[in-house]
Amino acid sequence: MIKFTHIFTLLLCTSFVVQLTKISQKLTAKEIIEKVDDNMSSDTQITESDMVIHGKRNSRTITSKTYIRGKHDSYTEYLAPAREEGTKMLKLDDRLWIYSPSTDRSIQLSGHMLRQSVMGSDLSYEDMMEDRELTDIYNAEIVSEEEIDGRNTWKLELIAKVNDASYHKRMIWVDTERFVPLKEELFAKSGQLLKETIMSNITKIDGRWYPKKMNYKDMLKSGKGTDFIVKSIEFNAEIAAHIFTKGSLRKS
Repeated sequence: MIKFTHIFTLLLCTSFVVQLTKISQKLTAKEIIEKVDDNMSSDTQITESDMVIHGKRNSRTITSKTYIRGKHDSYTEYLAPAREEGTKMLKLDDRLWIYSPSTDRSIQLSGHMLRQSVMGSDLSYEDMMEDRELTDIYNAEIVSEEEIDGRNTWKLELIAKVNDASYHKRMIWVDTERFVPLKEELFAKSGQLLKETIMSNITKIDGRWYPKKMNYKDMLKSGKGTDFIVKSIEFNAEIAAHIFTKGSLRKS
């Protein structure tokens, strides 16, 4: 009996230590967001992708190549179809220019123009402009753990702590093992759901997990939304400095 009690006490103590270890290993919402950022971002990035815009009657596909430097600079050139070929977009910090080959002119978008749709998609230029750290804009907390497509996720709630946030609230579901977001919902201050993003085809690339397909859905519109499909991606690639200048917008 004494031996059994000793074993039981040992098991109980071991279980208690394990539980304490698990508790100590639990991450805060801020730490989870930082790990997602480390996994998804890099110093530079080159991506070739298809943007499939699902309309009421049919869908159309726009192919582009994007160069990214850090968190604030990006350059995109549209490659197909012929109607969009040669259109270019340059973002430097909080400034955005669009070049049209048909007019051979560049215009800077600002103010209400940033709320316009990108090429008729469910994305707005404003969505592309937000490059601040989420933890600088939102107070975040873990509200629950849920399963999405067989993957365990943390469900995070982010509430804006600044007045100029594009969305008052975000709900993000993050894979607990891979630290990649699988779903995101964006809300207005009124509580209305404005946009939803679903990430899929999660693939390991250069030691990191990355979604090769993302569906963006403007919840105020009907339809299937817009698919962003990654055809190729290169992290920490060498990119010539002149790419991130207004000179790169000129007709080649």
